[in-house]
Amino acid sequence: MDLGECVHDVFRVLGSSHLMAGGLYTIIESRPMTPPQNATSPQTKVITLGGGCFWCTEAVFVRVNGVLDVESGYTNGHVSNPSYAQVCEGNTGHNEVVRLVYDPQVISLRELLEIFFVIHDPTTLNRQGNDAGTQYRSGIYLSDEADRWVAQDVIDEVNAVLSGRVVTELTMLSNYSAAEAYHQDYFEHHPAQGYCAFVVAPKVQKFVQTFADKVKHV
Repeated sequence: MDLGECVHDVFRVLGSSHLMAGGLYTIIESRPMTPPQNATSPQTKVITLGGGCFWCTEAVFVRVNGVLDVESGYTNGHVSNPSYAQVCEGNTGHNEVVRLVYDPQVISLRELLEIFFVIHDPTTLNRQGNDAGTQYRSGIYLSDEADRWVAQDVIDEVNAVLSGRVVTELTMLSNYSAAEAYHQDYFEHHPAQGYCAFVVAPKVQKFVQTFADKVKHV
């Protein structure tokens, strides 16, 4: 089941005929929380996300206002500094991810996760579309334990409207390394490449249409 079907399922469960821009995004946004008393707001924060091929997730998050840096990489495996070929073999345990450095005064972790859950399908285990393997699993990897409550709350909300089918893992970042240089800004350098044109570009367009107020203008 692809993301479009998942979102359609959310609307069916809720009896809603809203378009995506008013659907899952609105459901999540409408549930504010009170942060814990010891919450802090440093100048920059880091969150690492796995939502399938990192070419896709990187292409979206470089366009998000408040995101200062996006790096494609590999995380939470058991081999140090794996190569792309090793990760693709599926034996290292790593996930393809994007490491986001963001300004919490401009965009919150909650808002980043709202985008994350709309641009990928969190219900397919070790798969996004035709990309299959443990390196394509849905995951949120924390650099700050204090962020866990926000991430878990958003997961719980999405899981509630997706009938308990969310398989997104939530854990601390471990054994992270940057991907090879040719993977960085891949969509920007190769927009006409087949995968970019037919898989990445539609995800970017979905983000732009659904989160117009979050798009970075340069």
